[in-house]
Amino acid sequence: MGVKSVMPLDLGGVTVLRSIQGGQDGSASSPSLDFGSDIGVALKAAREFRGLSLEDISDATRVRRAYLAAIEDMRLDDLPSRPFVIGYLRAYAKALGLDDEAVVARFRADHGESVEPLREPVGVRQQRDPRVGMVAIAGVVIIAAIALWNVATRAMNEEAPRATVAPEASVAPTPSGPAQVSLGEPLPAPVESTTPEPYVTPGLADAAAAGGAADAVAAAVKARAAAGEAAPAAPTGPPPSATFQQRGMIYGTASAGPSVMLQARRAASLVVRNDAGQFYFARQLAAGEAYRAPTLRGIVADVSDPSAFAVYVDGVLTGVLPANQSALARLAVPSAVTPPQ
Repeated sequence: MGVKSVMPLDLGGVTVLRSIQGGQDGSASSPSLDFGSDIGVALKAAREFRGLSLEDISDATRVRRAYLAAIEDMRLDDLPSRPFVIGYLRAYAKALGLDDEAVVARFRADHGESVEPLREPVGVRQQRDPRVGMVAIAGVVIIAAIALWNVATRAMNEEAPRATVAPEASVAPTPSGPAQVSLGEPLPAPVESTTPEPYVTPGLADAAAAGGAADAVAAAVKARAAAGEAAPAAPTGPPPSATFQQRGMIYGTASAGPSVMLQARRAASLVVRNDAGQFYFARQLAAGEAYRAPTLRGIVADVSDPSAFAVYVDGVLTGVLPANQSALARLAVPSAVTPPQ
């Protein structure tokens, strides 16, 4: 029988390239599957008997020529895993018109029935795209950020005070026409909004007229007395107690010697300075506030109203300040203090 022409592949399997019987001249029989030392030699003999090259078999089976050559030489290390080799043998056998089951049976008889894990095809290297890892990391970060934002939002909403909603029944309906509003009599101003009368510091007018000096104030008082004018009456305040009673803030620090305390019976100003003009204390004292005066020489108490300050020596009342300017060292002597009025 003559040689059949090469046919393209179809969906049913590998097309037979040559006739099973006869060679190119039809005078000899095809080698059997038991030919040679292994199935690779038998397949090579059958291919050469039909006058086919490895390229012909590769075109028909879509198997690489290098794999076909490795099958014929039984170089299994150059082939993929056992399942792939079995598939290549079946395709090779069908391309030559041989019994693929018999080909596989002899291969298993020669090389055993061992089952090995699948290996990647020779020459194929797995490479991972680095962008996949970056995309995965970015996705995890975005999911974590969304979760944290939701938790923070929920926590802030729970801590925020809830808005009070008025019930529907308490909301008065809006009239459709213009509303008429009746105005009553005006209410008097509340007590808190009234303006209190300004406080007038005793002796302030004399001090302003005399240029602000305490000596000038005393001179103005004496001049008014000589002219027969009555001095403006100053509030005396509550009478001082026989012993010192704390009724407000106490200023100053304790010093050596007798303890001299100046306590305001009513609001008045107190300036403590030395002969050189250095100031130790200056404040407008309220009623009940006191100053612990140093008894050093050269220190003077300059006040706006002498009668407004009660003098206590070691906690005992000795009187009030004798003048607008008084030497603090002399206040420890009872005879230098004016009796209170």
